[in-house]
Amino acid sequence: MHRMCGSARKIHVMRVAYNEQMTELADILGEMAGLAGKAMERATQSLLQADLRIAEQVIGDHDRMTELSATAEERAFALLALQAPVAGDLRSVVSGIQIVADIDRMGALALHVAKIARRRHPQHALPEEVNGYFAEMGRIAVALGASAREVLETRDPERAAKLREEDEAMDDLHKHLFSVLMDREWSHGVAAAVDVTLLGRFYERFADHAVEVGRRVIFLVTGSLPSDLDSIPAK
Repeated sequence: MHRMCGSARKIHVMRVAYNEQMTELADILGEMAGLAGKAMERATQSLLQADLRIAEQVIGDHDRMTELSATAEERAFALLALQAPVAGDLRSVVSGIQIVADIDRMGALALHVAKIARRRHPQHALPEEVNGYFAEMGRIAVALGASAREVLETRDPERAAKLREEDEAMDDLHKHLFSVLMDREWSHGVAAAVDVTLLGRFYERFADHAVEVGRRVIFLVTGSLPSDLDSIPAK
């Protein structure tokens, strides 16, 4: 009887420790998503305004993202090694590891934007005629970053599914941007075309990774990784 009580107590202590560690991991992921969104907001400012100071700030602040990414991975792998989670718990930990990679990539994409702005300074990296496209792409990217953070905090699969709808506007802008580049009236040369192509891709991929965070949260909550976010699996 005493052994049973001792065993139950041990399980309870392990469960409390696991929950605390998972909460810490979730907090880190939320902070990372917030940093990624802020980085893209500032990177967009540096791009549109040819502002070297802001670009340097984004580049310098990226160290914090790198530190958090390493910490999150360390916590997640420690949970796998020490807690030996099963079923839903294992799903949560594995999803956490995958989400770390997605948010880390979002931060890296914002960093790439800032580096192009710095490289072209004091000139603008963008021809004036595409500024409007990138202002809107930046706005959508920042909104998706905020949505990803919200979804990580609430773990709401229906809200997570809506990230795909928000991403559709980014896809449309990206397509229209290519039509501008392919227009015979383009007069800004090859270097500008390359920059615009790369930058458009960075914003598109940032949005894609935010959507992927939503997909991971849906999997975490429901146990199914949807191919179509318009259809949410039963919990």
